[in-house]
Amino acid sequence: MIMPRTRKKPQQLLAESLKAAKSIARDGIVKSSDLDRKFREKLVSEACMTEIIRGWYLLTTPGSEGESSAWFSGFWAFMKHYLSERFGEEDFCLSAESSLNLHAGDTAIPKQIVVLTKKASNTSINLPHETSLLLHMDSKNFPKDTEERNGVQIMSLPSSLCRLTPVYFHKNPAHIEIVLKISSLSVADISRHILKTGFIASAERIIGAYRYFGEKTKAKQIESDLITAGYQLKDVNPFTEYEPRLGLNRLPSPYAGRLRMMWKAMRTEVLSVIPSLQAAKQNNQEKLHSIQERYTEDAYHSLSIEGYQVTAELIEKIESGEWDPENVEADRKQKDALAAKGYQLAFKAVLQSTSKALNGENPGKICEEDLQDWYRQLFAPLLQANILSAENLVGYRTQPVYIVGSRHVPPPYKAVPDCMEALFDLLKKEENAAVRAVLGHFIFVFIHPFMDGNGRLGRFLMNLMLVSGGHSWTVIKSSNRNEYMIALEKASTGEDIKPFAEFILKSFSAV
Repeated sequence: MIMPRTRKKPQQLLAESLKAAKSIARDGIVKSSDLDRKFREKLVSEACMTEIIRGWYLLTTPGSEGESSAWFSGFWAFMKHYLSERFGEEDFCLSAESSLNLHAGDTAIPKQIVVLTKKASNTSINLPHETSLLLHMDSKNFPKDTEERNGVQIMSLPSSLCRLTPVYFHKNPAHIEIVLKISSLSVADISRHILKTGFIASAERIIGAYRYFGEKTKAKQIESDLITAGYQLKDVNPFTEYEPRLGLNRLPSPYAGRLRMMWKAMRTEVLSVIPSLQAAKQNNQEKLHSIQERYTEDAYHSLSIEGYQVTAELIEKIESGEWDPENVEADRKQKDALAAKGYQLAFKAVLQSTSKALNGENPGKICEEDLQDWYRQLFAPLLQANILSAENLVGYRTQPVYIVGSRHVPPPYKAVPDCMEALFDLLKKEENAAVRAVLGHFIFVFIHPFMDGNGRLGRFLMNLMLVSGGHSWTVIKSSNRNEYMIALEKASTGEDIKPFAEFILKSFSAV
């Protein structure tokens, strides 16, 4: 007797497809030839997998169709696996320009990556969300000294510096200044590379750059190395209309240097938008009381911006003590309520910090000392509900983080301590409260030092800085979320702070 074939239920097929895809996926990247066709078609139809290029897919979350964040978070993983699969792990390398961008700590996902290969490959490949990959065969000049960054092979810093075109110096002077200030870069390595390759025109640009940035000793060292070897050199200044921003400071990390550079460049723009503010005339107790009165409004909008479904009634219930997660099961399981309770605790901690600032303490130092407590309070209810483990409330993030819908990828987690140290230093030294508020908020979310809560903490930081200058506590309305996020994106990826400064001015002018 022949038994009739039974069809699998759709959910059963989806579960099997997901299991099969995850078993062969590498960092969320799937090569189609490794996955059974029926599984592939099911996952694509259910929006659990998105095509990158023919033969390559990205595992995604249903409902995220068309969103850029999944692609931007998987960008470098795709580059790693696709290029290694096609060319072998040592037969491709990012171009000098693409390599130098990474050495300089450029965190934005590039619109185009240029890759040198040893095998025939001259072609351009369009990728999702207006990104592309340009492959160029250059076996004759393929660099010998490479290193891994973001999972792909890039040129060493001396090698990429010596291969840059004059146009790169003209268009990206800030990148050049950052890499020449990195403490680990040895001028002897630059000289050795030039002597091996004979890139004398490049040497003249590098010497001129060092001299322009006030590093005359380093410029002289490379110059003397080459003159001793018999080369004649011309004086070259590779820059036009660029003002150095980092002084003679050495950088422990390019990311920290990038933050200092952005602060200096953006400060003037913020002051042009917000030249002076009339401080409110209240005594300290009146100011603290007026801030406390805005708590419900502040909590509602700040939590709503982050996607929590929180009502004013819920906030008032928590503030009055009626919300009881220890004894009421429904309260314990309510995620939005846990977030609202954490916001209340953090708000109280920030109010204590604000009191110290009103009494004359340096607001940058207060932020440095109290930030971790704000963070702990924000997520304490999740710890008490056994949703979050205690180690997650200690220090900064220890893994990569991605921002929904943003081309900006925050600095790697190992660079976060240096970046935060730079931010605290800038806040402590900055005298203008508006600059502290606008740039403090922007730089904080640019770093994204924690796995969660960065937006809420960034707005707390902004308000501490505003109040420290005698100005009003400002609520960013959830109805203005799109304008707010677009302004932050322009600052993060285009270093254009003006829209964000204008947005903040409009927000606290409406108070």
